[in-house]
Amino acid sequence: MKRYALVTGGSRGIGRAVSLRLAREGYHVIVNYVSNEKEAARTLEMIESDGGTGELLAFDVSDRAAVSQALDAWAERNRGCWIEVLVNNAGIRRDGLLLWMEDRDWDSVLGIGLDGFFNVTKPLLKSMLVKKYGRIINIASLSGLKGLPGQCNYSAAKGGLIAATKALAQEVGRKGVTVNAVAPGFIKTDMTEGLDEAELKKTVPLNRFGEPEEVAALVAFLASRESGYITGECISINGGLY
Repeated sequence: MKRYALVTGGSRGIGRAVSLRLAREGYHVIVNYVSNEKEAARTLEMIESDGGTGELLAFDVSDRAAVSQALDAWAERNRGCWIEVLVNNAGIRRDGLLLWMEDRDWDSVLGIGLDGFFNVTKPLLKSMLVKKYGRIINIASLSGLKGLPGQCNYSAAKGGLIAATKALAQEVGRKGVTVNAVAPGFIKTDMTEGLDEAELKKTVPLNRFGEPEEVAALVAFLASRESGYITGECISINGGLY
């Protein structure tokens, strides 16, 4: 019987690496994307060329009605199946000082990063509780732990996600569902393009940016049965940067 995992924002970067790694672990991976169908299709192609299976599922995590419609349609097409691993990875940055931040830059970052967690997790949680098994992994950030100037919106979204992780873990632990967060530092993806890597890596004890595959390895462990006694945690993966 297929085991299903959903990765939001799975078309590129960390999401792509996580999708590929979970497919290697034997999951049928549902790759979510919003508009970049070309990159999402590339992720699926990479999964299949590596011997795995998957499918694409387009919806905007910040649009509650769209999420509900997409997940209901998936459940209808896959009667008797359930998504046992959820990776809430979708997120965007719209950096700027709070004093001059546009309303839309606050709303979009919080909408995707925090509302998206609620919109996707709530409808999938019931099946996990009924089956008495589930793994929810939320991709947070160093920004959500220490706060970074110019990222009040992003820090708020990721800090809220970390707090929600800890709260939900206490609600569902007795039913065999674990909820954890992963907080990457500087990882080589399009989210860090434009940053001065040569200078910033000097602030990192390991003296380099991380690779998406390193984050994916941690996510894969948290998604596995071997991680069953870990819940409510936020694990940093940042090269020692605090």
